[in-house]
This record gives sequence, C-alpha cells and structure tokens, in this order.
Amino acid sequence: MDIEGSIKVILDTQTFNSGFQKREFVITTKEQYPQDIKFELIKDRIDIIDAYKAGDVIKVHFNIRGNEYNGKYFVNLQAWRIEQPSPAATEGPSMDDVGLPDEPPTSDEVVEDDLPF
Repeated sequence: MDIEGSIKVILDTQTFNSGFQKREFVITTKEQYPQDIKFELIKDRIDIIDAYKAGDVIKVHFNIRGNEYNGKYFVNLQAWRIEQPSPAATEGPSMDDVGLPDEPPTSDEVVEDDLPF
C-alpha cells in the first residue's frame, strides 16, 4: 500500500533492551479532511527518513501489521520505502485529461448510441 502527504513530525529513534530499534514519523494527508497518520520504521530501515524534513511531501509505501498481546490488539503501519511523489501524481487530472468532447453535439448531428436499450 502507499499514501502521500506532507511530513508533520519525525521522531527520534527508540532503542529497546532487546536491541530492537524503531523510528516513528507522522504525515498529514492532502484530502478534504486531512488526516495525521503515524508510521514506523524498524531495524535497518530507520535511516530512510533522514533524507527528508518536516514539510516535505512524500509517498510512503507501507505494510499493515496487527498483533495481539495480553488480550489487547495493536495495529502498526510499517513503512518500507519513502520517495518523492511524481509531479503528475500530485497535481491530479486536468479537465483536458478527462476526455470530454469540446462541444456538445448539435441537433443536426447524429449521435450513435451503442447502448443495448
């Protein structure tokens, strides 16, 4: 899965007693109702966020991970790749790309209808 947004915050690396390391960051999506979504980077991927800073627009590729611990359920979004989105993807389609006719047909023109009803 992937999602685009601007980086809101990048947190410091956390190291646990077992030696396991993770780093979390939050992006804000660009929707009608923007969402702040937290991702985590683990193990050898914790450094891939170093090339970015707060405010940068990125595309995050991630996996959804769920587990149970002591009767409680947890969901984590584990990022595995971060990249800058392509310029065409951030702009969205223009009206020229939609494929609408330039002008509606006049009453003199015959419009063929291939619908079966």
